[in-house]
Parts: sequence; C-alpha cells; structure tokens
Amino acid sequence: MIRPTGDLVDTVRMPTAPPPRRALVTGATRGIGRATALALAAAGWDVAVTGRTARRGEGRDDSDTGHGRPLPGSLEETGEAIRAEGRRSLELVADLHDRVGLEAALERALSEWDVIDLLVNNAVDTAPGSMVAVVDLSVAQLESKLSANAVAQFVAVKTVLPGMLARGGGTIVDVSSHVATEDPPGPVGEGGWGLAYAASKAAFHRFAPLLAIELGSQGIRAYNVDPGYVETERQQANAAALGLLGRYSGAPPSVPAAAIAWMVDHPESLDNGQTVRAQKLALVEGLHPDWRPASGDRIKKPRADTA
Repeated sequence: MIRPTGDLVDTVRMPTAPPPRRALVTGATRGIGRATALALAAAGWDVAVTGRTARRGEGRDDSDTGHGRPLPGSLEETGEAIRAEGRRSLELVADLHDRVGLEAALERALSEWDVIDLLVNNAVDTAPGSMVAVVDLSVAQLESKLSANAVAQFVAVKTVLPGMLARGGGTIVDVSSHVATEDPPGPVGEGGWGLAYAASKAAFHRFAPLLAIELGSQGIRAYNVDPGYVETERQQANAAALGLLGRYSGAPPSVPAAAIAWMVDHPESLDNGQTVRAQKLALVEGLHPDWRPASGDRIKKPRADTA
C-alpha cells in the first residue's frame, strides 16, 4: 500500500500470510486416519486423504472376521468434515493392493497441491490373512501383506520425499503397532495375531528410524506412532457382531489423532526417529480428555489390535 505523507511517499509493507501447510493422510475414511485428518484440519492444515471407500454407505469389512459387514465412513464424509473446519480437502481413492492406482492418487496430490509438508502413513491392509496361523498361511498371503503393509507405504514415502528434500524439510509419521515389536501372548485365536500381519508391521516399523538417520541432516523428521488399543468403527462393529460390545476398553481414535497433531508442531520435544506411545503422550501433555474407565470399572483390553 502506498501512503502519501506531505512531499514524501512511504511504502508500507502489508504482512503476508504464511503459506498453507499441507498434509497427506492415508487410510482416512474412518478410524485413526479420519480422526487425524480432522485434528490436523482443526490445527490449520489442508489435508489430502486416501482410502478405498469413496461415498457414504459403501464401506464394507473385508477382514478375516468381518464377513462383509457394513462400516460407516467414507472419503466423501471426511472431506466434508475437513472443509467444515475451513480447510481445503482433496479426496483420493486408493487401494494398497493396486500399485498403479496408488501411485496415480499420490501423484495427483502433488500435481494439485505442489507440496506435501506432512505424510501420515496410516493405511493398513484389512483383507484376510492378518489372523492366519503359520501352518495355514500361504506364501502368497505373506507376500500380499508385506506388499500392502510395507511396500505400499514406501511408495508413499518415495512420492513425497523428493519435494520435502528440495524444500529443506518435511515430516513423516508412520502409524505402527505393538505387534511390530512385541511377541503375542498366545497363538491366533487365543489372544495372538498372525505372522503375516506382524512381519509386515515389523518391516514398516523400521522406516522411521532409518529415514531419521539417513535424512535427518537434510531436514526430514520421521516418527513411529504406536496408537495402543483403539476402538475404531471396525472393531466396534466386530465386537457387536460377536456379542462383545463393551467388553474391551480402548481409546477413541481422537486420542492418537491428538498425539499426531501435537507431534508435528513440537519437534523440539521429540527425538527424530523415535517411537511415540500415543496414549501416554496424550495423557502426559493433556491433549485429550481422559477416556479411561474409572479404576473400579476397568474393562480388560484385548490382546490383539488387528480386528
């Protein structure tokens, strides 16, 4: 703006708004991914989201115990909720088992938004094979889980990484699981989980520390988030079908979502490459109202988080 003052002309520089922060959250039709997308939008991020369910009413549970049951949530609904926060949304249909389609969706995010400052690698394969005992597990099932739960996530990393490096930095948050680092308390069907699921999550769990070691000096920050047991829409639907609704106690998806939103804004409080226990962080930092039952009403937690 030019403002005359007598014989002088002063140039007054108006403050410029900071560029929008842009995030990509995979697997955001429901559960932790949807909650994270909304938490980021509330914190001022524009959010691109991926998932298989495009429209409301189309969701189905294809897991080992899902039997095709209807599931709530869709990209359409997540996008509407992001825009209700006053932020931009980009909904991208993508399937972890469809490499060509996945790459096309990720490239579209870059072509339309130019930059991705934050990648939240949340999508996980829910198709049959996660809860299969070793003697029943085929090589093809193991390969499928590794492809969908580790290779597909690497595709996402490789897509956003060049732009992050060119700009001097970026953040990658990988939503991991305790099955990546812990032994099951029993076999499948007795509190345990399948080898294919555990092996694929273990491979994925190694991404963050190696990204931090190799690229931390170039501005890349990478973290694992262990969400703990979370009562997602899928788990609630399965529990209801099995007559177990209310038997197990878990955090709502908004708990790990709040932790992730806090993490990306507080890098000084974290070690690059570390694994963050989302529920502990939320409690320590006061990021979420306490969701735990009163001590006298404690409900047992299930031993596997793959449902």
